Amino acid sequence: MNEISASLQLAASLIAAADAKLYGIVALSLRVSLSATVIACVVGMPIGAWLAVGRFAGRRVLIVLFNGMMGLPPVAVGLLIYLLLSRAGPLGTFGLLFTPTAMIIAQSVLVAPIVAALTRQVIADAWLEYREQLRSLGASRPRAAATLLWDGRFSLSTAALAGFGRAIAEVGTVMIVGGNIDGVTRVMTTTIALETSKGDLPLALALGVILISLVLAINAVAYLLRGWAARRWG
Repeated sequence: MNEISASLQLAASLIAAADAKLYGIVALSLRVSLSATVIACVVGMPIGAWLAVGRFAGRRVLIVLFNGMMGLPPVAVGLLIYLLLSRAGPLGTFGLLFTPTAMIIAQSVLVAPIVAALTRQVIADAWLEYREQLRSLGASRPRAAATLLWDGRFSLSTAALAGFGRAIAEVGTVMIVGGNIDGVTRVMTTTIALETSKGDLPLALALGVILISLVLAINAVAYLLRGWAARRWG
């Protein structure tokens, strides 16, 4: 019990003292996860909207596929990206393996299906409500999809948050493609796993507190933003 108390006190000291190593890891984690989430939203939201309003052969198959890909095993995604980026792989000449870029690519692949599937559900509900109105205005399906994406931008923050939560909490994928190199590719989750296994609880606890606080803070901001939007636009 005394050891845990001492570890908690040291963790609090690291946070309060703005330890350079600690906040360097936090900064890299945020850069990787936010970049991956933005890429996943840019790719996944239009796909989700098109699946919601489009009518084409194979649409139902794609919907089932994207829903299933929400549960992609992270280590499998990490292995796939590793094979693509390794020296023997098709993208090996770029030298991206064991870099933050490789981690961003892997997290984007992991998060994009989540964003697409959640976006499809949000836009499908909006399409049912506004379909006749949009058709009466002569909007094509692509135009309708774009309109619904803009109209539902605050509701879609949930999809973005789900993607960010998956990205920043990821361990296996970033460990495989990033290598957990100190000062280069070591992020919060991989550091927590490593330091806990080494018995260095203060650093692991400090990062755990920051990780949980970040996720809660971002969700709180998104909740307040949706509430503000609802009050302003009804």
